[in-house]
Amino acid sequence: MGSSGVGSGNLHSVFVYGSLLADDVVRVLLKRVPESSSAVLNNYHRFSIKGRVYPAILPLLNKTVTGKVLLGITDPELHILDVFEDVEYQRTTVDVSLVDNADKLQAQAYVWSDKNDPNLYGDWNFQEWQGAHTKDFLKMTASFVEELDMNPSTRRMLISDNTTPTS
Repeated sequence: MGSSGVGSGNLHSVFVYGSLLADDVVRVLLKRVPESSSAVLNNYHRFSIKGRVYPAILPLLNKTVTGKVLLGITDPELHILDVFEDVEYQRTTVDVSLVDNADKLQAQAYVWSDKNDPNLYGDWNFQEWQGAHTKDFLKMTASFVEELDMNPSTRRMLISDNTTPTS
């Protein structure tokens, strides 16, 4: 995989299954759209959350979650995703199956922290979300990125991960 010019360090694979399936959201958040591959996460379920427009996943036998794996995610980009997903999610290593070739791949996924959350219900549908919430979610994501860029400690960390000191 060639260098993308977005930083050095470890490259990560991240399984996404909700709003981050939308390339426009990823582009606003990471300032690029990484290479990706359709994937399935076995023995998990994607829930809707009362009062929220985004989903949650939790382990559940004999269920599957369709999504995609974002490939070549840099350490600073992973940090942005960690902050974006907030404390309600726990970044976890999962095994996903790529749809194109059935290869298995280890990836990071954001799993809902509260497995007993009474606000989880049913199934979450990406197509419904796209039709009803994309525009407002893009505005919210742009505001998040603006806040992140203005936060001096986060900005310092992202810059230090992306550059080599000159002094």
